Amino acid sequence: MSVHLSRRAMLHSLAGAGLIFLGATACSSSDPADDSDGSDAAGATDSPTAAASPAGRVFGAEWEKQARTFMAWPASEGVWGDQLAGVRQDIAGLAKAVAGYQPVVLFARPDQADAAQQAVGDNVEVVQLPVDDLWARDTCPVFVHDRGTLKGVDFNFNGWGNKQKEHGNDSALAAALLDKYKIPRIETPVVGEGGAFETDGQGTLLVTESSVVNDNRNPGMSRDDIEAELMKALGVTKVIWLAGVRGKDITDAHVDCLVRFVAPGVVLLDTPFPGAPADVWSQSSAQARQVLQSATDAQGRSLTIVDLPQPDPDKITGRGDAFVSSYINFYVANGAVFMPKFGDDAADAAAQKIIGDHFPGRDVVALKIDNIASGGGGIHCSTHDMPGTPAA
Repeated sequence: MSVHLSRRAMLHSLAGAGLIFLGATACSSSDPADDSDGSDAAGATDSPTAAASPAGRVFGAEWEKQARTFMAWPASEGVWGDQLAGVRQDIAGLAKAVAGYQPVVLFARPDQADAAQQAVGDNVEVVQLPVDDLWARDTCPVFVHDRGTLKGVDFNFNGWGNKQKEHGNDSALAAALLDKYKIPRIETPVVGEGGAFETDGQGTLLVTESSVVNDNRNPGMSRDDIEAELMKALGVTKVIWLAGVRGKDITDAHVDCLVRFVAPGVVLLDTPFPGAPADVWSQSSAQARQVLQSATDAQGRSLTIVDLPQPDPDKITGRGDAFVSSYINFYVANGAVFMPKFGDDAADAAAQKIIGDHFPGRDVVALKIDNIASGGGGIHCSTHDMPGTPAA
């Protein structure tokens, strides 16, 4: 039977699958963010440039040099149920693939560290820190350079608005990571996740309003309030707001499943498979396109929009209401880009070419991640880059 699979699951479907409401988790010296102004308007629009960010603070682009990749070993049967073994297999495969290009650190609970090490092999460093789930993009700190010093912003992970109840370890992960690696911690009143923020490395930030201007994370804070705090914490000078989708998936529609920078002034936009029925996700894509077409970045440039179509839902190998059939959730590493393959050979190849065209000189590595995708995320959601130069 043909079933159109949206990029994210309806919350009631996730609850029925036992993936969300049973459990999951994600934080040293403190460095408060500096002051800056907010944006205007209440709708999802392109905000005017606000006051300058703290001098010298930069939220770098993902394609810049990375010291290592952080990942997390899925720990809880309360979160994954009988899917835990399969998702661990996907995480191990992804960790080993990334480790072929740069150092990978995999966080694991102390009682699971040996099994995790056996699964990932000797090229991946397993570090014992308590975790609940695999979504390192959201639970690790967001890294910035502040006057040449690497620092980490702790966005106070709360289980995506307390939708996932088991998240006590993951809420503490950002601070624990920063303490272990002796990286100064930047505090912010904003609650959010790394997958909610996309940057060009030159002062522009893309955000969906649904994922941060939301009472499940930031009650009582207006969009202007949140924009001002993001500018302080991340050092960005321009925020482009997209509407997103509220209440239909656990993340409230993170931007990293919708639109990604591939160069300053150039974005890839997740678009539905041709002929797919309209739904809230296709409407979100259309709204994002409208905003991006009229937007300018922090440097005053108009944006070039390149479509990255989804695969045919009748040809993909993965299934489930939560399944994320979007190529946009790729991860850029040193010398490579890691993207999902879904079993629609023509769409997989087309996506690989589009991504490769925008990252010349990097290998484009396509991986089957059906178990990860069944949980409502992808490769980008499962990885978190730390800027810097890899150790010899």
